[in-house]
Amino acid sequence: MRRRLLEATHLEFQALVRTFIEREISPNLDEWVEQGLTPRSLWDLAGAKGLLGIGIPDEYGGSGLDDFRFNSVLVEELCRAGTIGLASSLGMHANLIAPYLVSLTTERQRQDWLPDFVTGRMVTALGMTEPNAGSDFAAIRTSASEVDGGWLINGQKTFITNGVHANHFLVAAKSDSDAGHRGISLYFVPESSEGFARGRKLSKVGQRESDTAELFFSNVYVPSGNLVGELHRGFYHLMEGLSRERLELAVMAVASCESVIALTIEHCRTREAFGKTLSDLQHVRFVLAELSSETDIGRVYVDRCIDEYNANELSSTDAAKAKYWTTELQRKVTDSCLQLHGGYGYMSEYPVARAWLDGRVQPIWGGSTETMKDTIGRALFAR
Repeated sequence: MRRRLLEATHLEFQALVRTFIEREISPNLDEWVEQGLTPRSLWDLAGAKGLLGIGIPDEYGGSGLDDFRFNSVLVEELCRAGTIGLASSLGMHANLIAPYLVSLTTERQRQDWLPDFVTGRMVTALGMTEPNAGSDFAAIRTSASEVDGGWLINGQKTFITNGVHANHFLVAAKSDSDAGHRGISLYFVPESSEGFARGRKLSKVGQRESDTAELFFSNVYVPSGNLVGELHRGFYHLMEGLSRERLELAVMAVASCESVIALTIEHCRTREAFGKTLSDLQHVRFVLAELSSETDIGRVYVDRCIDEYNANELSSTDAAKAKYWTTELQRKVTDSCLQLHGGYGYMSEYPVARAWLDGRVQPIWGGSTETMKDTIGRALFAR
């Protein structure tokens, strides 16, 4: 089925992203996975190509193109190239944090922050998750106590994407400890802040090229000018952004499914068993027919969600449906395709093995499958 989402300008951007990946990422990816870290210089290269300023107004150095189709192209192409980790890292900065720094900031903040944001001199991370607060975000314990001229932040964050390379963090903290989720605010914290400490780089099952770390805050002073958005409205700001994050994870899931299916079809064309190629076996064709059909259906739904998002009409329930269904499909596709690769699929040098490892977190982060189902179920009974 011909895809109708992308227009000529998006295809031009797609070609730019593909060329960047072919030159700067693909030749080095195996080494970065082995090292467990991507070099900081990649951010400068991505910024120079305009990959970090999607949706940032042109007066601050960005593209000025407020169209999520461009954002989706960036992460799709990274996933197709076999690096969900960099789709997560670059996507966190360019696709997820960017809207907060555009829509919730003052003119002075935008002038101070956005020019470095689009060039890669500034790398950002989102400080939400804590050791005891994941999908239950309202349970965070990091606190922000008001003092003369600003705030003192105390607490801990974990599983922070870009936690190693980031030099600025959008941190959620309880500004009113007695108000529950109504007492959360957002603060933009530079790594140079006294009392801030980066913890260990976390060793993950997959996405090893993407850096993930712990963060610690001990009486970190944040001036009042670094409050992002309205005081005590951080929970609501983040909930508005979560639909975008969940849509992006769905985009990543479908692109990963398409990539792994293509790899597996090629493998089955050439791999022989019992005197036939795998593609001659009816069971193999049935498996791939099912996976391909479900992926195409997922693609149509996700593309429709992108259209809805661009029209400011995507509901949190529909975003949850997209995230839940496509990431569970990704788990099914990668597991089934690994099975069709046989023993080779379990070898780390085969792309299907990396896709299997890298994609396993998809039904967990950004709101687990169980949380997504609860969100959808509650909406059904709220009507």
